[in-house]
Amino acid sequence: MNELISEITALQKISQELNPSFKEREKLNQQVREFANNFIENLDSYPAYVSGNPDFNKLTIHSIKKNLSEILATYNSEVVSKGIKPASGKHLGYVPGGGIYTAALADFLASVTNEYAGIYYASPGAVAIENETLNWMKSIFGFPKSAVGNLTSGGSIANLIALTAARDKHKIKNEKIQKSVLYLSPQAHHCIHKALRIIGLEDLKISKLDLDEFSKIDTGKLKEKIKQDINKGFNPFMVIATAGTTDTGAIDPLAAIGEIAKENNLWYHIDAAYGGFFVLAESKKQLFKGIELADSLVVDPHKGLFLPYGIGAVLIKDKEAVFHSHHYTADYMQDAISADVQINPSDVSPELTKHFRGLRMWLPLQIHGLEPFKASFEEKLLLTAYFRNKLVELGFKVGPKPDLTISYFWYPSEKIDENTFNKKLVEFIHENGDVFFSTTKINQKFVIRMAILSIRTKKDTIDTAIAMLQKCLIQTKKALY
Repeated sequence: MNELISEITALQKISQELNPSFKEREKLNQQVREFANNFIENLDSYPAYVSGNPDFNKLTIHSIKKNLSEILATYNSEVVSKGIKPASGKHLGYVPGGGIYTAALADFLASVTNEYAGIYYASPGAVAIENETLNWMKSIFGFPKSAVGNLTSGGSIANLIALTAARDKHKIKNEKIQKSVLYLSPQAHHCIHKALRIIGLEDLKISKLDLDEFSKIDTGKLKEKIKQDINKGFNPFMVIATAGTTDTGAIDPLAAIGEIAKENNLWYHIDAAYGGFFVLAESKKQLFKGIELADSLVVDPHKGLFLPYGIGAVLIKDKEAVFHSHHYTADYMQDAISADVQINPSDVSPELTKHFRGLRMWLPLQIHGLEPFKASFEEKLLLTAYFRNKLVELGFKVGPKPDLTISYFWYPSEKIDENTFNKKLVEFIHENGDVFFSTTKINQKFVIRMAILSIRTKKDTIDTAIAMLQKCLIQTKKALY
């Protein structure tokens, strides 16, 4: 026994390093705080994009110890300083996850206390907070209190949960799959198609709808297609609208599509991952009329609420359809069965192990209230208008006036093919890297895409972008003319 105790004592001395003392924690905290503060204070001076690969040798895991200051230096040089900088206000390419500071504090607290947010029995407070954020979202989108929801890792899993519920509600399985029809916009996010493959609906008849000149679903053509498919013996069961498309930021006519879905007994899904929270902007509320008609709705707080990456949300009116796929019990979980005070997140999601991601949404809303968020939405809308005006002054052509803060533009070259010119222009933009833009194709036309949603994007950011574009235009003309 003495030998056993001695062996345990020896191992305990070694393993204790994983549980640092107060003094050791303070030293680690100070280094991390200094790094974080230095990063945020100097963020405006960093380029938004730097090409190149990290030094993989520096990232290799070895058995030897390293001190935190050395590790932070590696993190800065090989991670923070490479690729797109999503925390930067100069990231105007893809819809950014702004990463507000108070959400980072919430993540720190969630990790330190290590609350398990999957089952109410295990952590009633954590689950109550997650459900409260969902209840708040039900209220702003006009969903009934009886709806269920889940905080997911992002829009992809949120859409997966919603589509699975629609599949199970309408019993789309076996030979019924190939006869069933799903209607969506050609600009629907690609995660929809990915989710359909995952849940066994790859062989569905997917009907891509006609769009109007503003890239919105043409509801007249939608009615015609449904009628034609019914006459052909097909089974229309679902229509997907988007509130803020990835390419152009368009909001489909939500109310009209909702009525069509109701008339034809279709599951009505709205993907509002990017645009949903603009419902809080008074100037845009009218565009969201009809969002309350959806059977399921997806929004991304890590987009519209400027939170760090890793938090999406789904709301679904039909609880039984969701429970059919996700509610399950096991013998080793028998202690949790009677605790049915609130919906368990694990009962409405593929996840059983559940990070307490709700705290990163709840804490900022509690600290800041709603007004700064609402002001930010209106600010981003005005910045989009300002940027489009400055682009026109510079000689660029711009796409139709956007519903929200995604738009596109291109330079109308007369001497050579416009697509060729704008591709070369983007090469110089990415080489410069001061402000980051992405690209897309609209009716086979190569265009430059801007997405203004970072909490740190300000008027000075747009002025910097215009100055960079002027410089890159000169370089492109010299290279091609």
